[in-house]
Amino acid sequence: MASFNRVYLMGNLTRDPQLSYTPNQTAVVDFGMATNRRWTGQDGSQREETCFVDCRMFGKRAEVINKYCKRGNPLFVEGRLTFDSWEAQDGSKRSKLRVTVENFEFISGGGGGGAGQTHQDSGGMNSNAQHQASEDDIPF
Repeated sequence: MASFNRVYLMGNLTRDPQLSYTPNQTAVVDFGMATNRRWTGQDGSQREETCFVDCRMFGKRAEVINKYCKRGNPLFVEGRLTFDSWEAQDGSKRSKLRVTVENFEFISGGGGGGAGQTHQDSGGMNSNAQHQASEDDIPF
């Protein structure tokens, strides 16, 4: 049976990115995003719901997100769902879904002026990428 695991989100960061490094010095950034959905209910009232999503990115692009993004900035991300599970200090089992980000794009209105810039991790594919950033090629 074929399978497909792809996530596209556009929203605002809910907290400042947190950068760390693996033991082999690979950059890892964790951040949260909020996406909003608005619709009109059957009774004609305007409704809105917010979805909060934890995101993680690895490699050089993780350092770019850490350097240029902060709480409240809009961001477009592309990635895949990853299931994380662990045992809490009290011995209970915990789990959550997280988006492992493979590509991202700065969205105008976030103060960066980098709209239209696609940043792709080496593991992702994006044939429509307008630009791939290197360490020396930051969009602002």
